[in-house]
Amino acid sequence: MIFDNRLAERQKWSNIMRIITNTASLFRPSEGTELGIEVIPESVSLDGKALRDYIDIETDEFVNRIRSGEMATTSQPAVGEVLNLLEGNDEETILLTVADGLSGEYMTAMGVRNTLANKDKIHVFNSGSLGGALRYMVKKASVLRSQGLSTGEILSQLKACGSSSRSYVIPADFQFLRRSGRISNLTSRLGTALNLIPVLTQTEDRHRISLMSIKRTWKAALDTVRKSMQEHGVDENYLISVSYADKKEAAERILTQIRESFPKTENELLQLSPSLITHGGPGCIVIQAIRK
Repeated sequence: MIFDNRLAERQKWSNIMRIITNTASLFRPSEGTELGIEVIPESVSLDGKALRDYIDIETDEFVNRIRSGEMATTSQPAVGEVLNLLEGNDEETILLTVADGLSGEYMTAMGVRNTLANKDKIHVFNSGSLGGALRYMVKKASVLRSQGLSTGEILSQLKACGSSSRSYVIPADFQFLRRSGRISNLTSRLGTALNLIPVLTQTEDRHRISLMSIKRTWKAALDTVRKSMQEHGVDENYLISVSYADKKEAAERILTQIRESFPKTENELLQLSPSLITHGGPGCIVIQAIRK
């Protein structure tokens, strides 16, 4: 079992509450252990071989292999792994998943939960997001737990955070959009030929990522994102994260410009997990805002 070596940490927190998430939160399993959080690794498949985030493959190696021509797909944590974590559980447990619709994780976890005798103690929380926004919600759950809040109180605050989140994806490769079905083959060919920059955003129901606009420059693309965040009330009460696949310098430049537009807003720079890069491709940038 992947998590056997974390049994001592689990027991440390067992009288309080269990918090479980996955690597789509950009937490490594080892980081989670330090916070008393159990992190399930998502898997990517490279040329048919399943590899677990941060355990079997690191982000930089994954990007290099994609750039060398290997084909990648993702798979959510196995049902058996989720079952092993939840079965026989006597503690109050909050399991934070990727947005329902963006992944099948939520429905899988609910299916497992509903088969268990202890299901009333297991609370599967649909975060409505992933990446930096999910990471923040996991951290918040950990802090609120340490403050002695009840499960209901924590879930209420997480729900308020999740409903405020905004997510924007700027892929560097139209081919990844074409494979996902978000643009046509013709748009993909034209976009690639003209070096256009697509901007995607999460739909209001948070079930999908859809094409928001196509711009000629990175500046125009970022202006579109900044304007959208301002229209949705992003201010000093939010956290803004900029996540990158392998273009750290580009992400740092974007973060600098974000700081100029939102000077009082907390921000952070993160690197995407292999499983999330599978959807956006090498070079992609993800900008997210969530109310704290």
